[in-house]
Amino acid sequence: MTKVIKEVITSESDTVDPVVVRPVKVAATDTQTYEYLVYYLFGALDVLLTFRLILKLAGASTASGFVRFIYELSRIFILPFEGMFRRVTTDGIETTSILEPSTLIAIIVYAILAVGIVKLIRISSGEQQAE
Repeated sequence: MTKVIKEVITSESDTVDPVVVRPVKVAATDTQTYEYLVYYLFGALDVLLTFRLILKLAGASTASGFVRFIYELSRIFILPFEGMFRRVTTDGIETTSILEPSTLIAIIVYAILAVGIVKLIRISSGEQQAE
């Protein structure tokens, strides 16, 4: 990831344009690249789990290929949290809405885990961190 920062240089001479502005490219460090990667992966996982939560709450039919795909893909990530709390179901006229607390817990745990991993990367890098 590259940022462009403008560097301003002033001059004391009597020229018409005493201020020169040059773009300076600043590249991300290796540590920042790893941090971005961790946040990207865990962010994508949290989006997937959020889709699962919303589809379950809406009572989406598993006859849809997209719904089956989301459920199957996300199932492995909620397995460690399965059974902690009971599922809550509400029968509607056409659909059955399901609240899975295990999905909510998984979303929270994976978000905290991402922050923890990034903190460990920062500590192990040995770079001076800005506050």
